[in-house]
Amino acid sequence: MFRAALLLSLSLLASCAIGPQTREGMVNYDFGLPPAGKEANPRLQQDLIIPGVTAPAWMDNSGIYYRLAYQDAARPQAYALSHWVMSPAALLGQRLRANIARASTAGVFVPADGVRADYTLRLELEEFSQVFEAADRSRAVLRLRASLIRQHGIVAQQVFNVEHAAATPNAEGGVRALIAASDAAADKLIDWLAANLKK
Repeated sequence: MFRAALLLSLSLLASCAIGPQTREGMVNYDFGLPPAGKEANPRLQQDLIIPGVTAPAWMDNSGIYYRLAYQDAARPQAYALSHWVMSPAALLGQRLRANIARASTAGVFVPADGVRADYTLRLELEEFSQVFEAADRSRAVLRLRASLIRQHGIVAQQVFNVEHAAATPNAEGGVRALIAASDAAADKLIDWLAANLKK
């Protein structure tokens, strides 16, 4: 009898440790599916190496950050029950590489591929947050620094500032606006690359 009770207790403990351990109400987001296929008229013709996007240390986690500009804009805060599935820099890097690949007839690589290319694109994420001007009104703010490098020399450098209004003043609204801002930044980045990549 004691042995049966002990086995039952152990099995219950094991079942508690297996399976999802998320709190009720926890929501995880990514950027959704990227557009499929190539652009009708790809604008880029040069192979490009794109290392991982770098970001400030405080952003090196899965938090979805917001700022209350009407109280203290210098204090980034994270939603408690909503998170990205990985860091914003990692998600943005995936999205940008996918969009650049769609706009290119050449290859888009990461350093781990071991491929040599004339051009390297370094990207630094400086801001990626939902900014509230009032309790019921917010916008996504994305600031990205791009450096195009050829054989250890800078070809061009540009800071992209993109904002997009959030439809709702909550984490979901912030996520949708940040994704839209990311795709808008990708379009601007591709235009800039097309102007600066030379054969």
